Amino acid sequence: MRVLSWNVNGLRSAAQKGLGEKIKQFDADIIGLQEIRAQPDQIMPLIDDFPGYHLYFSSGVRPGYSGVALFCRNKPKELSSELSIPHFDAEGRFQIAVFDDFCLVNAYFPNGSGKDGDNSRVPFKLEFSHAVLDYLADIKIPKLIIGDFNTAHQAIDLARPNANLTSSGFLPEEREHFSYFLAQGYVDTFRHTQPEAGHYTWWSNRSGARQRNVGWRIDYVLACQKAHLHVKNAFIWPHITGSDHCPVGIDIDF
Repeated sequence: MRVLSWNVNGLRSAAQKGLGEKIKQFDADIIGLQEIRAQPDQIMPLIDDFPGYHLYFSSGVRPGYSGVALFCRNKPKELSSELSIPHFDAEGRFQIAVFDDFCLVNAYFPNGSGKDGDNSRVPFKLEFSHAVLDYLADIKIPKLIIGDFNTAHQAIDLARPNANLTSSGFLPEEREHFSYFLAQGYVDTFRHTQPEAGHYTWWSNRSGARQRNVGWRIDYVLACQKAHLHVKNAFIWPHITGSDHCPVGIDIDF
C-alpha cells in the first residue's frame, strides 16, 4: 500500500496544474493533501478529476485558508475531522481515518508566524500538536500521521540552519516539541532510512530556491512503532512540481 502526503498550496491552483493526472501517476492508496484553501462549493466542480477515490474534505471557516483532504481507495470504517476543540476545528487542520488494521491522521500543523511577521502563533501551534497527540493516545491499533508539520526537526533538515535560528519552523521550542512527539513512540520514516543532508520538501518561491535546493524538510510521514514494522520504503519526490512543497510518502504492508 502506498500512502502519500502533499501540501498543494491551493487545491484549485493545483488542479489547474494537472493534479488529477499526477494523482493517477502516483498510484497511491491513500493521499492526504494539506492547505487546500477551498470551500465545499469550490471543491465540488473538481471531484470528477479524481476517479477511483473516496474523497473527504475539511475546509477552514475562513475562506482561502488552511483545509485538508483525504483521498482513499478503500472507504474508511470511521472518519472524523474534529479534535473537538473549536479554535482548531475552525481552521480545518485535522482528519483521522480508521481502517481495519490501522488508523491514519492527515494534519496541517500551524505555522508559528503571526500576521505581523513575529512568532506569536507558536503557542497555538504547539497546543495543536499536543491536542493531536492526546487524541491518539488511547488508540491501540497501528497509527500513521502524515502532513505538513511546519517544523524542520534538526539542522540537517534545512539548507541554512544558522540563518533561521529565530525563524518559526526552526525555533528551539518547536524542535524540542518535535522531539517530544517522536518520544511518544513515533518514527520519522524518511530520516530512519536516509541520514544524509540535502533532502527537502518545501522551498521559497523567491530567488530560485528550489532550483538551488535551498529548502526545508517540514513534511513528514510518522509511524508508531507498531506501524513502522510494516514500512517497506520512505520517499520524497522533489521532482513533482505544482506547489512550493513536494509529495512525501511511504510504501507499507499491513
